[in-house]
Amino acid sequence: MLRDDITTAIRRALMQELAAVGYGRLSIEAVARRAGVSKTAIYRRWSSKPDLVLEIVAAAAQGKVPALDTGSLRGDLALLFQVVSRALRHPLASQIIPDLLAEAARNPTIDQTLQQVLRARQQEIGGQLVRRAVQRGELPADADPEVAVDLIVGPLYWRLAVARTALTDSYLDNLVEAVAVGLGAKSGVPHQRETAVGT
Repeated sequence: MLRDDITTAIRRALMQELAAVGYGRLSIEAVARRAGVSKTAIYRRWSSKPDLVLEIVAAAAQGKVPALDTGSLRGDLALLFQVVSRALRHPLASQIIPDLLAEAARNPTIDQTLQQVLRARQQEIGGQLVRRAVQRGELPADADPEVAVDLIVGPLYWRLAVARTALTDSYLDNLVEAVAVGLGAKSGVPHQRETAVGT
């Protein structure tokens, strides 16, 4: 029987090693050293480096997201922006995500897995957000969940992972309003968040 504490240590070590050296230089030996386990312990759980990386990244992508049901589209968007921006600002995520996306351009297996996992998760979240807004009468019935996801994730990823520019409260407030209107909501007073996201 595989011990859960060892599996947890391997998962943590893998994320730290990915952030430190990237996928190309990642080795099972280094992960084992960082986790304080043998290579055999890793190979009992995963058959190869790609299997190890993709399963753990997929699990991280499926992490729990708070119920996005604040009672309004703009409130839901503000909450989701907080969640996404915190995730993208995390030291591990900010280093691992760009590296894996670059690797995906060279590795079809990684590309396919990332597309399946990330897109499915994004569509689930975007679908829920849009569906509730349509039911409340805030968005037209033909509002597109995929467009919603692109409008939500795109600006945050660009600003945090590519341009590496700090988020400000006013930027996020303006972004909430821009996305809401872009999806078809009537223009209104920019949403004011109750808690600051920070920079």
